[in-house]
Amino acid sequence: MNTIQYLPLVVGTVGGLALLANRMVTSNLTSSQSRADALGVLLSAVLILVGLLWQQAQPKSPEAVTLIGDEGFEIDESLNDAIKTELAWASRILLTNTVTKVVAVYYGRQTILRRGILGKRNQVNIGAIAERVMKTQKPVYLVKLELYPGRVEFDYLPENTQGVIVQPLGAKGVMVLGANIPRSYTKQDENWVTAIADKLTYNLELAVK
Repeated sequence: MNTIQYLPLVVGTVGGLALLANRMVTSNLTSSQSRADALGVLLSAVLILVGLLWQQAQPKSPEAVTLIGDEGFEIDESLNDAIKTELAWASRILLTNTVTKVVAVYYGRQTILRRGILGKRNQVNIGAIAERVMKTQKPVYLVKLELYPGRVEFDYLPENTQGVIVQPLGAKGVMVLGANIPRSYTKQDENWVTAIADKLTYNLELAVK
């Protein structure tokens, strides 16, 4: 957390203690000093309150974890060169320009790409969440994977994956992105993922019958 967020709290506390110490060592208290002390106490209390409110309004950012798995790049060699190039481009863009640490692409009843930090299982498991995404053609963003009972279908991702986006690739597939930080994808990231997925879907539909 930024150090400046603690400044009002520290100044208010120090000021309040200084006023208390001054009052204790003062034997003859004048009316003007009493008024000054009262004003000082009020200002110290306001600073402490501001400091506490700042910490509540600006909570700590989620911490990144090191995903369990080995880095790899697997692609379906039966695909034509144009589609392999398209998949390589799309996955690289996502891994280098967003918080994504692993990309998996399922299309036409098979896993055609895995890239990044790979989990133990080498095939995408199409469960209820992925099926719903393909049926509704609407992406699903699981902001903190461990909170969702449906996380069991993502056993092909590293076991400590924090956040997941399941993006439709038409009615035949999905692109699954895993991150090492919960609640990490911004709305801009989601729009970027959608644009890449739309381009990838167009080329897949032309090439994979």
